[in-house]
Amino acid sequence: MSEPARKIKESPKIGMVSLGCPKALVDSERIMTQLRSEGYAFSPTHADADVVIVNTCGFLDSAKEESLSAIGDALKENGRVIVTGCMGAKPEDITKVHPKVMAVTGPHKYDEVVGYVHEAVPPLHDPFVDLVPEAGLKLTPAHYAYLKISEGCNNRCSFCIIPSLRGDLVSRPLHHVLLEADKLFRSGVKELLVISQDTSAYGVDIKYAQSPWKSRKVEARFINLARELGELAKDHGAWVRLHYVYPYPHVDAVMELMDGHEAGGLLPYLDIPFQHASPGVLKAMRRPANQEKTLDRIKSWRKVAPGLALRSTFIVGFPGETESDFQMLLDWLKEAQIDRAGCFKYEPVQDAVANDLPGAVAEEVKQERWNRFMEAQQEISAAKLKARVGGTVMCIIDETDGAGGADARSYADAPDIDGKVYLRGAEGARPGRILPVAIEDADDYDLFGTPA
Repeated sequence: MSEPARKIKESPKIGMVSLGCPKALVDSERIMTQLRSEGYAFSPTHADADVVIVNTCGFLDSAKEESLSAIGDALKENGRVIVTGCMGAKPEDITKVHPKVMAVTGPHKYDEVVGYVHEAVPPLHDPFVDLVPEAGLKLTPAHYAYLKISEGCNNRCSFCIIPSLRGDLVSRPLHHVLLEADKLFRSGVKELLVISQDTSAYGVDIKYAQSPWKSRKVEARFINLARELGELAKDHGAWVRLHYVYPYPHVDAVMELMDGHEAGGLLPYLDIPFQHASPGVLKAMRRPANQEKTLDRIKSWRKVAPGLALRSTFIVGFPGETESDFQMLLDWLKEAQIDRAGCFKYEPVQDAVANDLPGAVAEEVKQERWNRFMEAQQEISAAKLKARVGGTVMCIIDETDGAGGADARSYADAPDIDGKVYLRGAEGARPGRILPVAIEDADDYDLFGTPA
């Protein structure tokens, strides 16, 4: 007689809301991977979930409002809500608005979150269905992933409260980072985006401790991290992209490694949060490396790494910023020729030192300066992209429409924050494929072309 059909037990379902930066997204992925390994499933809706986890952002007031709104929605639609993330570092800010949440934890408290889930809805382990991909669960598309190399930050910028939310710098051992990267590449990831609060400070806190790697001992230094990740990427025909790099002098040495946009490896791309150019404003911001002659260094970087793409973020309307300071920023921007730049109007953050600085800038002045900044950057971006027309650029496919159209990104563009390359004639292309693209046209922020 044949065995009776085995009844599959229904797994408890978890709802997941992930807000904030890529670092928070990685936290959410780790929580989801752990829960999935224990037999939990995930629900696309709050109503069908047994419990909902909300991973919050608590940096700006606008982010807090978004987090509180998401918690409120989850409570209304489900009623059983566990809160984690940066805003959870101050539980009272959540519970005074939403006293019915089941639990609150701070950022990167994976075990605590999982423990609260166990209390709310115990796991139902089933070895027949409890399968987790080797690389873990990802909230990004299959062809790219974020690789977090550290937690926290040792800097004390006056406008930022990240150290009070996430603590001081804690670097991961180098072999842990490289093993995760290798696992991701082997799973099919074609682009790794390296993230942290201060990527170029990697290893300082662990005194550059050595790790065993490929029959060698390798120190946990920024240059070694970049070199080893780049070599791994080359082995898999994939890309590595560096984010949140402060312009310390030792960053200069990495330029010689940035040759990976064609055959795979470390991309000639740096995301550096310059924030401003005026020495007075930078001093008030307490920015690290603010005395460096960044314009000279940018020029030297581009000599060593031709095609280097720089993206950055800036703040206008910081307390005490004068018209002269702002004009200095515009002049610096035009000379630096930053490829991609985001601009934010200064917003006070609860408990930030900058709140006590004199010289508050009126909102209408902030808006006017923001408009002028964006106009200046738009001109730079448009000119740089126009210069690409008629040439060939290496791109990675993100999405296809099945009819020859595709959305791609050049080596100079990170997902979600930079521009796109729109393709025609891309029949047969699949997400994750890296290919040369002949550029036919450009607008202020995007390129248009066909596979070369």
